[in-house]
Amino acid sequence: MIDLAKLGGRAAQAAAIAIGLGLASPAATSADSYRAAVGAYAREDYAWSAARLRRLAERGDPRAQSYLGYMYATGRGVPQNYRGAVYWYRRAAYQGLPTAQYLLGLMYDKGHGVEQDFILAEAWLNLAVAHANPRERAAWVGIRDAVSGKMTHSQLEQSQRLALEWRPGEPLEEADRQ
Repeated sequence: MIDLAKLGGRAAQAAAIAIGLGLASPAATSADSYRAAVGAYAREDYAWSAARLRRLAERGDPRAQSYLGYMYATGRGVPQNYRGAVYWYRRAAYQGLPTAQYLLGLMYDKGHGVEQDFILAEAWLNLAVAHANPRERAAWVGIRDAVSGKMTHSQLEQSQRLALEWRPGEPLEEADRQ
């Protein structure tokens, strides 16, 4: 965030105008922080990355929530903790982030951090596939279909109904509020 008190004269005026026009905003700062955190992760500075991502995740950034969930799932920069991973994946998935929906579906499929539940796994994977970018879609369809192959016809119907009726910001069902 821009601290106008630290800027003098014309710089403060220019910053105030930029903020007023929406050219400089907390969102821009958030995007820069996210990029810095991802860059630190790529450099294997996991602890620094996790600290920055946590700040963003706590403010509701779904990309940061998903990334932090992945860090908990793999134990990079934070102690490995599947429940912690599910917590962050779920927060991002509820906001409609396909990557988080996919990763949350995998957690339900394997029973990592949650009770194994193929219905919720397939529902989250189905939502992820529906909004996946073309590079990911084919692989995600294969995983979703593999989970579907473990289910009865009745379970598959229930899962598809949950996915069809889901709205961003909501859990799929009471069992998903864990």
